[in-house]
Amino acid sequence: MKYKYVLFDLDGTLIDTNRLIIDCFKHTYKAHLDLDVSEEEILKHFGEPLIITLRRYSEEKHQEMFETYVSFNEAIHDDYVTLCPGVRECLEGLKSLGCTMAVVTSKRRRGALKGLELFGIKDCFKAIVALEDTERHKPEPEPILRAIELLGADLDSVLMVGDSIFDIECASNAGVKSVLVNWSAANGFQDEQKTPDYTVRSMEEVIDIVRG
Repeated sequence: MKYKYVLFDLDGTLIDTNRLIIDCFKHTYKAHLDLDVSEEEILKHFGEPLIITLRRYSEEKHQEMFETYVSFNEAIHDDYVTLCPGVRECLEGLKSLGCTMAVVTSKRRRGALKGLELFGIKDCFKAIVALEDTERHKPEPEPILRAIELLGADLDSVLMVGDSIFDIECASNAGVKSVLVNWSAANGFQDEQKTPDYTVRSMEEVIDIVRG
């Protein structure tokens, strides 16, 4: 087995939250700034911490906007999200190989747990590193390094699976290999950006990568 520890991003990787996130941003920008922000513009910032994205639009109102976003998100969450195809099978396959898994997300812990518990997959993960667990966030290496510390892993045995440039750069900055899943709206890499070590079209392919 090539990788003993597998770290997963949450939104767009394990759980399809694309429509949820887009609609929450649109609602928030309209409510506070009377702005109709395009989906294309919103997608540019998928994967970074929410408060950072909101601050791009208003330094003065970003905290109020944060509260509006979170409240709206929690109200519609369960009706909007689905488990990404192949996730359950992938997690079961990795578990059968003896892999230890963790979630590394820029989401608040409360929201992350809500999604994981909704689909009954929380117990698959030995650790969850959420927004509150580090001072610096993706694409900085600290979230992955925190997960490695919690798991007692070594860098060479760790694989990070995510859907955005923030996940891939976080992995590169932490010194671990990365997998880009190509089904998320967060994809869209530029030539000058760090590229993933692997790209997959289905979650089941992650199992083959782990096997080596």
